[in-house]
Amino acid sequence: MRILDRYILISIIKMFLAAILLFAFLYILIDAATHLDDFIANKVPTDIVIGYYASFFPVIFVQTSPVACLLAVLFTYSGLNNNNEIIALRASGLNYRKITQPAIIFGLIVTAMVFLVNERFAPQAAMLAQEIKKGKIEVNEKTRSEKPASIKYLFFYGTNNKLFFIDEFDPGTKTLTGVTVIGQDQKQRMNEKVTAFKGQWTGSEWKLFNCQIATYDPEDPTTTHDVQFFKEKTFSFNESPDDLMKQRLNVSAMNIKQTKAYIKRFKASGAIVALNNLKVDLHQKIAYPFACIVIIFVGLPFALVTGKRKGLTFASVGIALSIGFLFYVVNAVGLALGKGGALPPFAAAWLAPVLFTATGIYLVRKLF
Repeated sequence: MRILDRYILISIIKMFLAAILLFAFLYILIDAATHLDDFIANKVPTDIVIGYYASFFPVIFVQTSPVACLLAVLFTYSGLNNNNEIIALRASGLNYRKITQPAIIFGLIVTAMVFLVNERFAPQAAMLAQEIKKGKIEVNEKTRSEKPASIKYLFFYGTNNKLFFIDEFDPGTKTLTGVTVIGQDQKQRMNEKVTAFKGQWTGSEWKLFNCQIATYDPEDPTTTHDVQFFKEKTFSFNESPDDLMKQRLNVSAMNIKQTKAYIKRFKASGAIVALNNLKVDLHQKIAYPFACIVIIFVGLPFALVTGKRKGLTFASVGIALSIGFLFYVVNAVGLALGKGGALPPFAAAWLAPVLFTATGIYLVRKLF
């Protein structure tokens, strides 16, 4: 590695680590101020508080790395620009690609790190933080008496080799909405499909309303043998409301491989909306880490313009925050369009990276 590349890379790494620590400090400060009353009222031990905030670090790293990367790169190159070093580098024969090479390499490394942390550490860390928060920090009479929130898109393998998919489960009223139950034989072949608009727990069994039961030949699951319709039908599923609460799915706690397996497992449920949402989440897990390199690519041209340089170092903060904000907005819009069915899952997840990459190419061609 050239001395110049090493000099720039070290500066970027220092700024990046400082930005990550700053974001972590601000997050902890705001969250601590919010939960200070809970800490005092419940006499939460110091080690629990430290463990709670330590569990947040992988999530903070994943969420803030793109903006931290951009801040580090813009500060470094803006500093070089303010000191006329960019002009000197160009005068020595270095082109845009060679000058920005350390930043691009750094962006690729952080992208790989975000991908790794997001796959192996962030999901478990987020679940641990939630467990500590609910079990140790917010334990009081008010939270005990609060009505449990409804659970959307609950699906799991039940007893007797049955596959359950439920659009929404309300633990308070013990009501199901959008029920699909797939019966399978010992070879995991579909032989029955039960669908219902609504289900209600009677105390010992489930009563389904507007119910349809279809039976299939396991050798040819595309052929329907018999279809029956019931306005009301009682089923003795072994799964009680308490069992459903234990089966609650947190998609964010799954890695890419687990999400793919989950989609494949529940493909036969026919739950188009939920499966589409899972596919969007799957592609987002793959696309999001590339935000680090993409917004660096967009931000670099602003730091290397050698016109007016006065105050550019501080202006780079505003540029970084603006680019980061726009990226998150476009990404959120893309995901919303994907989950709403307006865009295919792949296009929804990659909308922001592709648009910002195209913007970066345009800026480089126009300014250099």
